[in-house]
Formats: sequence, structure tokens, C-alpha cells
Amino acid sequence: MRKKILVIRFSAMGDVALSAPIISSLLQQHTTLEIVFLSRQIFKPFFQEHDRLTFIGADLNGKHKGVIGLKKLQNELIKTYKFDAVVDLHDVLRTKILRFYFKTRGIPCHSINKGRREKKGLINGSIPFKKLKHTTQRYLDVFEKANVISTLNNGPWVSPVVSDSTNALLKSNNCQIKNNSWIGIAPFAAHSSKEWPIEKIKHVISELISDGKAVFLFGGGQNEIKKLETIKKEFPKSILVAGQLKLDEELDLISRLDLMVAMDSSNMHLAAIVGTPVVSIWGATHHYLGFGPLNNEHNIIEISKEKLPCRPCSIFGKLESKKQELCAQKAMELISEEMVLAKITSFGGCCIAC
Repeated sequence: MRKKILVIRFSAMGDVALSAPIISSLLQQHTTLEIVFLSRQIFKPFFQEHDRLTFIGADLNGKHKGVIGLKKLQNELIKTYKFDAVVDLHDVLRTKILRFYFKTRGIPCHSINKGRREKKGLINGSIPFKKLKHTTQRYLDVFEKANVISTLNNGPWVSPVVSDSTNALLKSNNCQIKNNSWIGIAPFAAHSSKEWPIEKIKHVISELISDGKAVFLFGGGQNEIKKLETIKKEFPKSILVAGQLKLDEELDLISRLDLMVAMDSSNMHLAAIVGTPVVSIWGATHHYLGFGPLNNEHNIIEISKEKLPCRPCSIFGKLESKKQELCAQKAMELISEEMVLAKITSFGGCCIAC
């Protein structure tokens, strides 16, 4: 007998991306399980086509906005599907309201334990500095509450469809034939405390291009695109990806890279889920809090807590004091260009000429 579960995760991009490996693993390990995944339409490319997976894109800024809109959304879902359980991987006000509506219909609802107290304790030093549960394990724990016990399969978990637009971008930049290493650079993050100084990024880009590597510039939003356009002008041989491709097309390109260099950001997770090695640079935050890149934590570049005891000073990158600002700044400044280039060099085919 099949079991149908509604899974809710609206944002942020990195967190939704991290749910893709869980959904892939669940469907492989439970052949009678059906999943309806409720999120924002933009995130659909994270989820492979599957006869037991249905993706629903909520219109949270339109007809599904607010309490009344969420009730409409719940009514639409109830009319179409018969759920055995609701799994909330987000646990914010919006999803709490949805859970309430489903509970009134007698549907069991389960929500994530984000470990907020533990994470705060790790930041303020009230608990021993140890590695906490990864977000993907917290996701699996919610499904266990719904009597669906699983483990995380080996990646990659997303296999992007080859895109004509991606091919066209490559062709326009004379990259039809891969005769050198392709390296992605994603220098930005949701919070500036998680960004390595841009001059250091430029130094790395310069070294990579001088060594004959193809450098692809990734980012999102108009502000980041403008900054990347400036970098593109400074390094004409670099390839601007930001603003040129849709999310599914970017995933296709990322899956073809030899390496991605990113901050603690969504691009870090995008590379990880498609199986592309990723070197990530960490400042204010720390992977012990549960957001490390899957299969790539050994490629993290950071200043150790022994050398900089104030780290980590933020869970997500938001800073609340001058002390935290100084800590985040120092954490990034102490990471040298040589450290990053050395890590890149450690990957076969990505050697930098001395």
C-alpha cells in the first residue's frame, strides 16, 4: 500500500537544495512512498522527474499570500491529494499555519527540530565545541517521526538535463571543446560576513586565467550581477554566468565544472548536490553548525578555532555586534590567496603553475 506525504520547504535556496538529496534517497529506499513537495516554483529544478514525486509551486506573493491565501492553498491540496502525513522541513510562521490547517483535517503533521538552542550554545560557548547534526540528518529525523526511516544515499543526487542555453553560452565563449580545467567562482553570499575580500578573489581569478583555466563567474540578483560585470571587464577572459541562465541551466553548467570555489552559500550546495567538487571559504560561520557542503567538508578553507577563538560568531552570517563584525572580518582576512590556490592545486587537472 502506498503512503503519500506532503513535504513543505519554501526557502532559502541552499536549504531547499539540501532537501533534494533527502527526497532522492527516500524515493529510492521506499518503493511504495509518494511525495508531494511544496515549495517556490523557482526551486523545481532541484527535483528529478519521478513517477512518485510531484512538485507544487506555491504562489506565496499572489493567491497563496497570507493566512487566507494559505487556507486556499491547503484546500487546493486537499481536493487533489489524500495525504497520510505532512512533513514540515521549514518550521516558520507560514508553515506552522499550514500545519494547523492540516491538523484540523486529522492529518498527522511533523516538523523539523532545527536545534536552535544547540547552535546558539555553540556560538556563545555554553556547550562544548563539537559537530552538531547536519541539516540533512535533521530532515531525515522528521521523516522518521512519520515512520519513514531512511539514510542518505551517495551522491550526486541531482542530474541536470543538458540545456541548449548552456551550450549556447559555452559556444559564445569558445568553450565547445573542454581542453582545459573549468572552474566556477561564486564570490558572494547572503551576508557580507561570509564573503572573502573581493581583491583576494580577483587575485585567484588572475592566477587561474594566467594558468589557462576557464573561469566562470556565478552569482544572483542585480547587485551581484553588477559586481561580477565589473570583474568581467577587468578579466575579459572570464565567463559571466550570473544573469545569463535560468536555475536549471546553471545546474547543468555547474555539473560540467571541474571545480567550484564558493563561500558558505547556496552555490556551494548546488555544486555539492550535482557532484561537482567544491572548495568553500568560511569566515563568520562554521560547518559544525550543520550546513557544510555534502561530501566536501574536507575541502573547506577556514581559520581554526584554536587560531581564532571567536569563531564561529554567527549561525547564518547575520552579525549583531561590533565584536562579531571584527571577528568575521579577521576570519576572512587571515585566509590568504595562497591557501585557496593551494587547495585548488590539490585537485587533479586544476594545477596552478608555479
